[in-house]
Amino acid sequence: MTDISLPKLTETLLSAARRAGAKEADAIAVDGRSVAIDVRAGVLEQAERAEGVEIGLRVLIDGRQACVSASDVSERTIAQMAERAVAMAREAPQDQYIGLADPDQLIRDWDAAALELADPAEEPAAAALQEDAQAAEAAALGVAGVDQVQSASAAYNYRRMHLAASNGFSGGYSRSSRSISAVAISGEGLGMERDWAAESRIFQSDLPSAREIGQLAGERAVARSKPRRPKTGAYPVLLDERISGSLIGHLLAAVNGQAITRGASWLRDAMDQPVLPDALSLFEEPHRKRVSGSRPFDAEGLPTARRAIVENGVLRSWTLDLATARKLGLQSTACAGRGTSSPPSPGVGNVSLTQGTQSRDALLAEMGTGLLVTSFIGATINPNTGDYSRGASGFWVENGKITHPVNECTIAGNLRDMLRSLTPANDARTHLSHIVPSLLIEGMTLAGE
Repeated sequence: MTDISLPKLTETLLSAARRAGAKEADAIAVDGRSVAIDVRAGVLEQAERAEGVEIGLRVLIDGRQACVSASDVSERTIAQMAERAVAMAREAPQDQYIGLADPDQLIRDWDAAALELADPAEEPAAAALQEDAQAAEAAALGVAGVDQVQSASAAYNYRRMHLAASNGFSGGYSRSSRSISAVAISGEGLGMERDWAAESRIFQSDLPSAREIGQLAGERAVARSKPRRPKTGAYPVLLDERISGSLIGHLLAAVNGQAITRGASWLRDAMDQPVLPDALSLFEEPHRKRVSGSRPFDAEGLPTARRAIVENGVLRSWTLDLATARKLGLQSTACAGRGTSSPPSPGVGNVSLTQGTQSRDALLAEMGTGLLVTSFIGATINPNTGDYSRGASGFWVENGKITHPVNECTIAGNLRDMLRSLTPANDARTHLSHIVPSLLIEGMTLAGE
């Protein structure tokens, strides 16, 4: 695999597209390897290793496009891909907004190495991964009250990508990741409760110890023992940092260019209006070092840059690729992403929400009586109105102190009101792609017993 030239593959794909009759095209080539180890009861349960190459070709003909992909890189397959793509494009619906970037829009210089997206250390041996998984499992089982560990895993992934287009763009970079996870169970029969802990890093040297991860999973599972259903009513809700990012994810989905151009967003008319408290901002930050969502350019070859999505509470930017930007009469925000079998579409990588000045415990004290949510089950979100309802579990809080675990409840509200009433803690983990602290929300509807 390592002797395959991804730039050469993409150029071969573009040449085949030209011969098949496409004047405009882009091509992507990806190769990688991954190793995953699962253990149970101290012994190896499953080991997986995967290696492979995938290629994708998009052709554009008179406002029509088609994408094809393959895992065979032979000249015959590439020629067939190009012919099929051209034939498909000629039958596709016309869209005046699709098309490659103009040459003057493309990134000119970049330094992917400066982002430190790939660990230069050697790939870990399968035995080392197994040792990590076993250590995580043993640490979880060592927590008093843990009856079993559902799973303990360790994994490694390395991936190279190269993108090229007929407009002259050609560039690529590599990524790596190393992860450890554990899922622990406390109690027996109908009284079983589970919880988890997991960590992933680009650089293996940055990863916490397997023992820490396993112990945390065990402690979390034990803390959930013997839950009760909370009271029904209107209460403040504190979303734990583990799951608070999902709330910001709903905001990001609502400002995505595809939702805006379809008119299917509860924020479709909210540009330059308040959507968060005045003190809060939400930035996209694609150049953070050693963070999984970083990248020097997007999937259309445009240079990425830090941008304000929400600034001082006010919505300032949609998330756009070239096609959605053209539909809205705007400029792309260099947020295109794509796979080998799909055309570009807008999406965000790294984001950071303004952190607060108080700890989570301080917010609990401020909350008084309410619910600390540590996990969600299912969701009903209306993308047009922002109406929000999710099954939740966590801990009941009285007089600012956690009193007992709770489950089998539902929290409901409207996203516009929820986001405007946020109070952030200061506990966000800065190595994550989405930096979002615990979030206190006032006056949500809680359905329990």
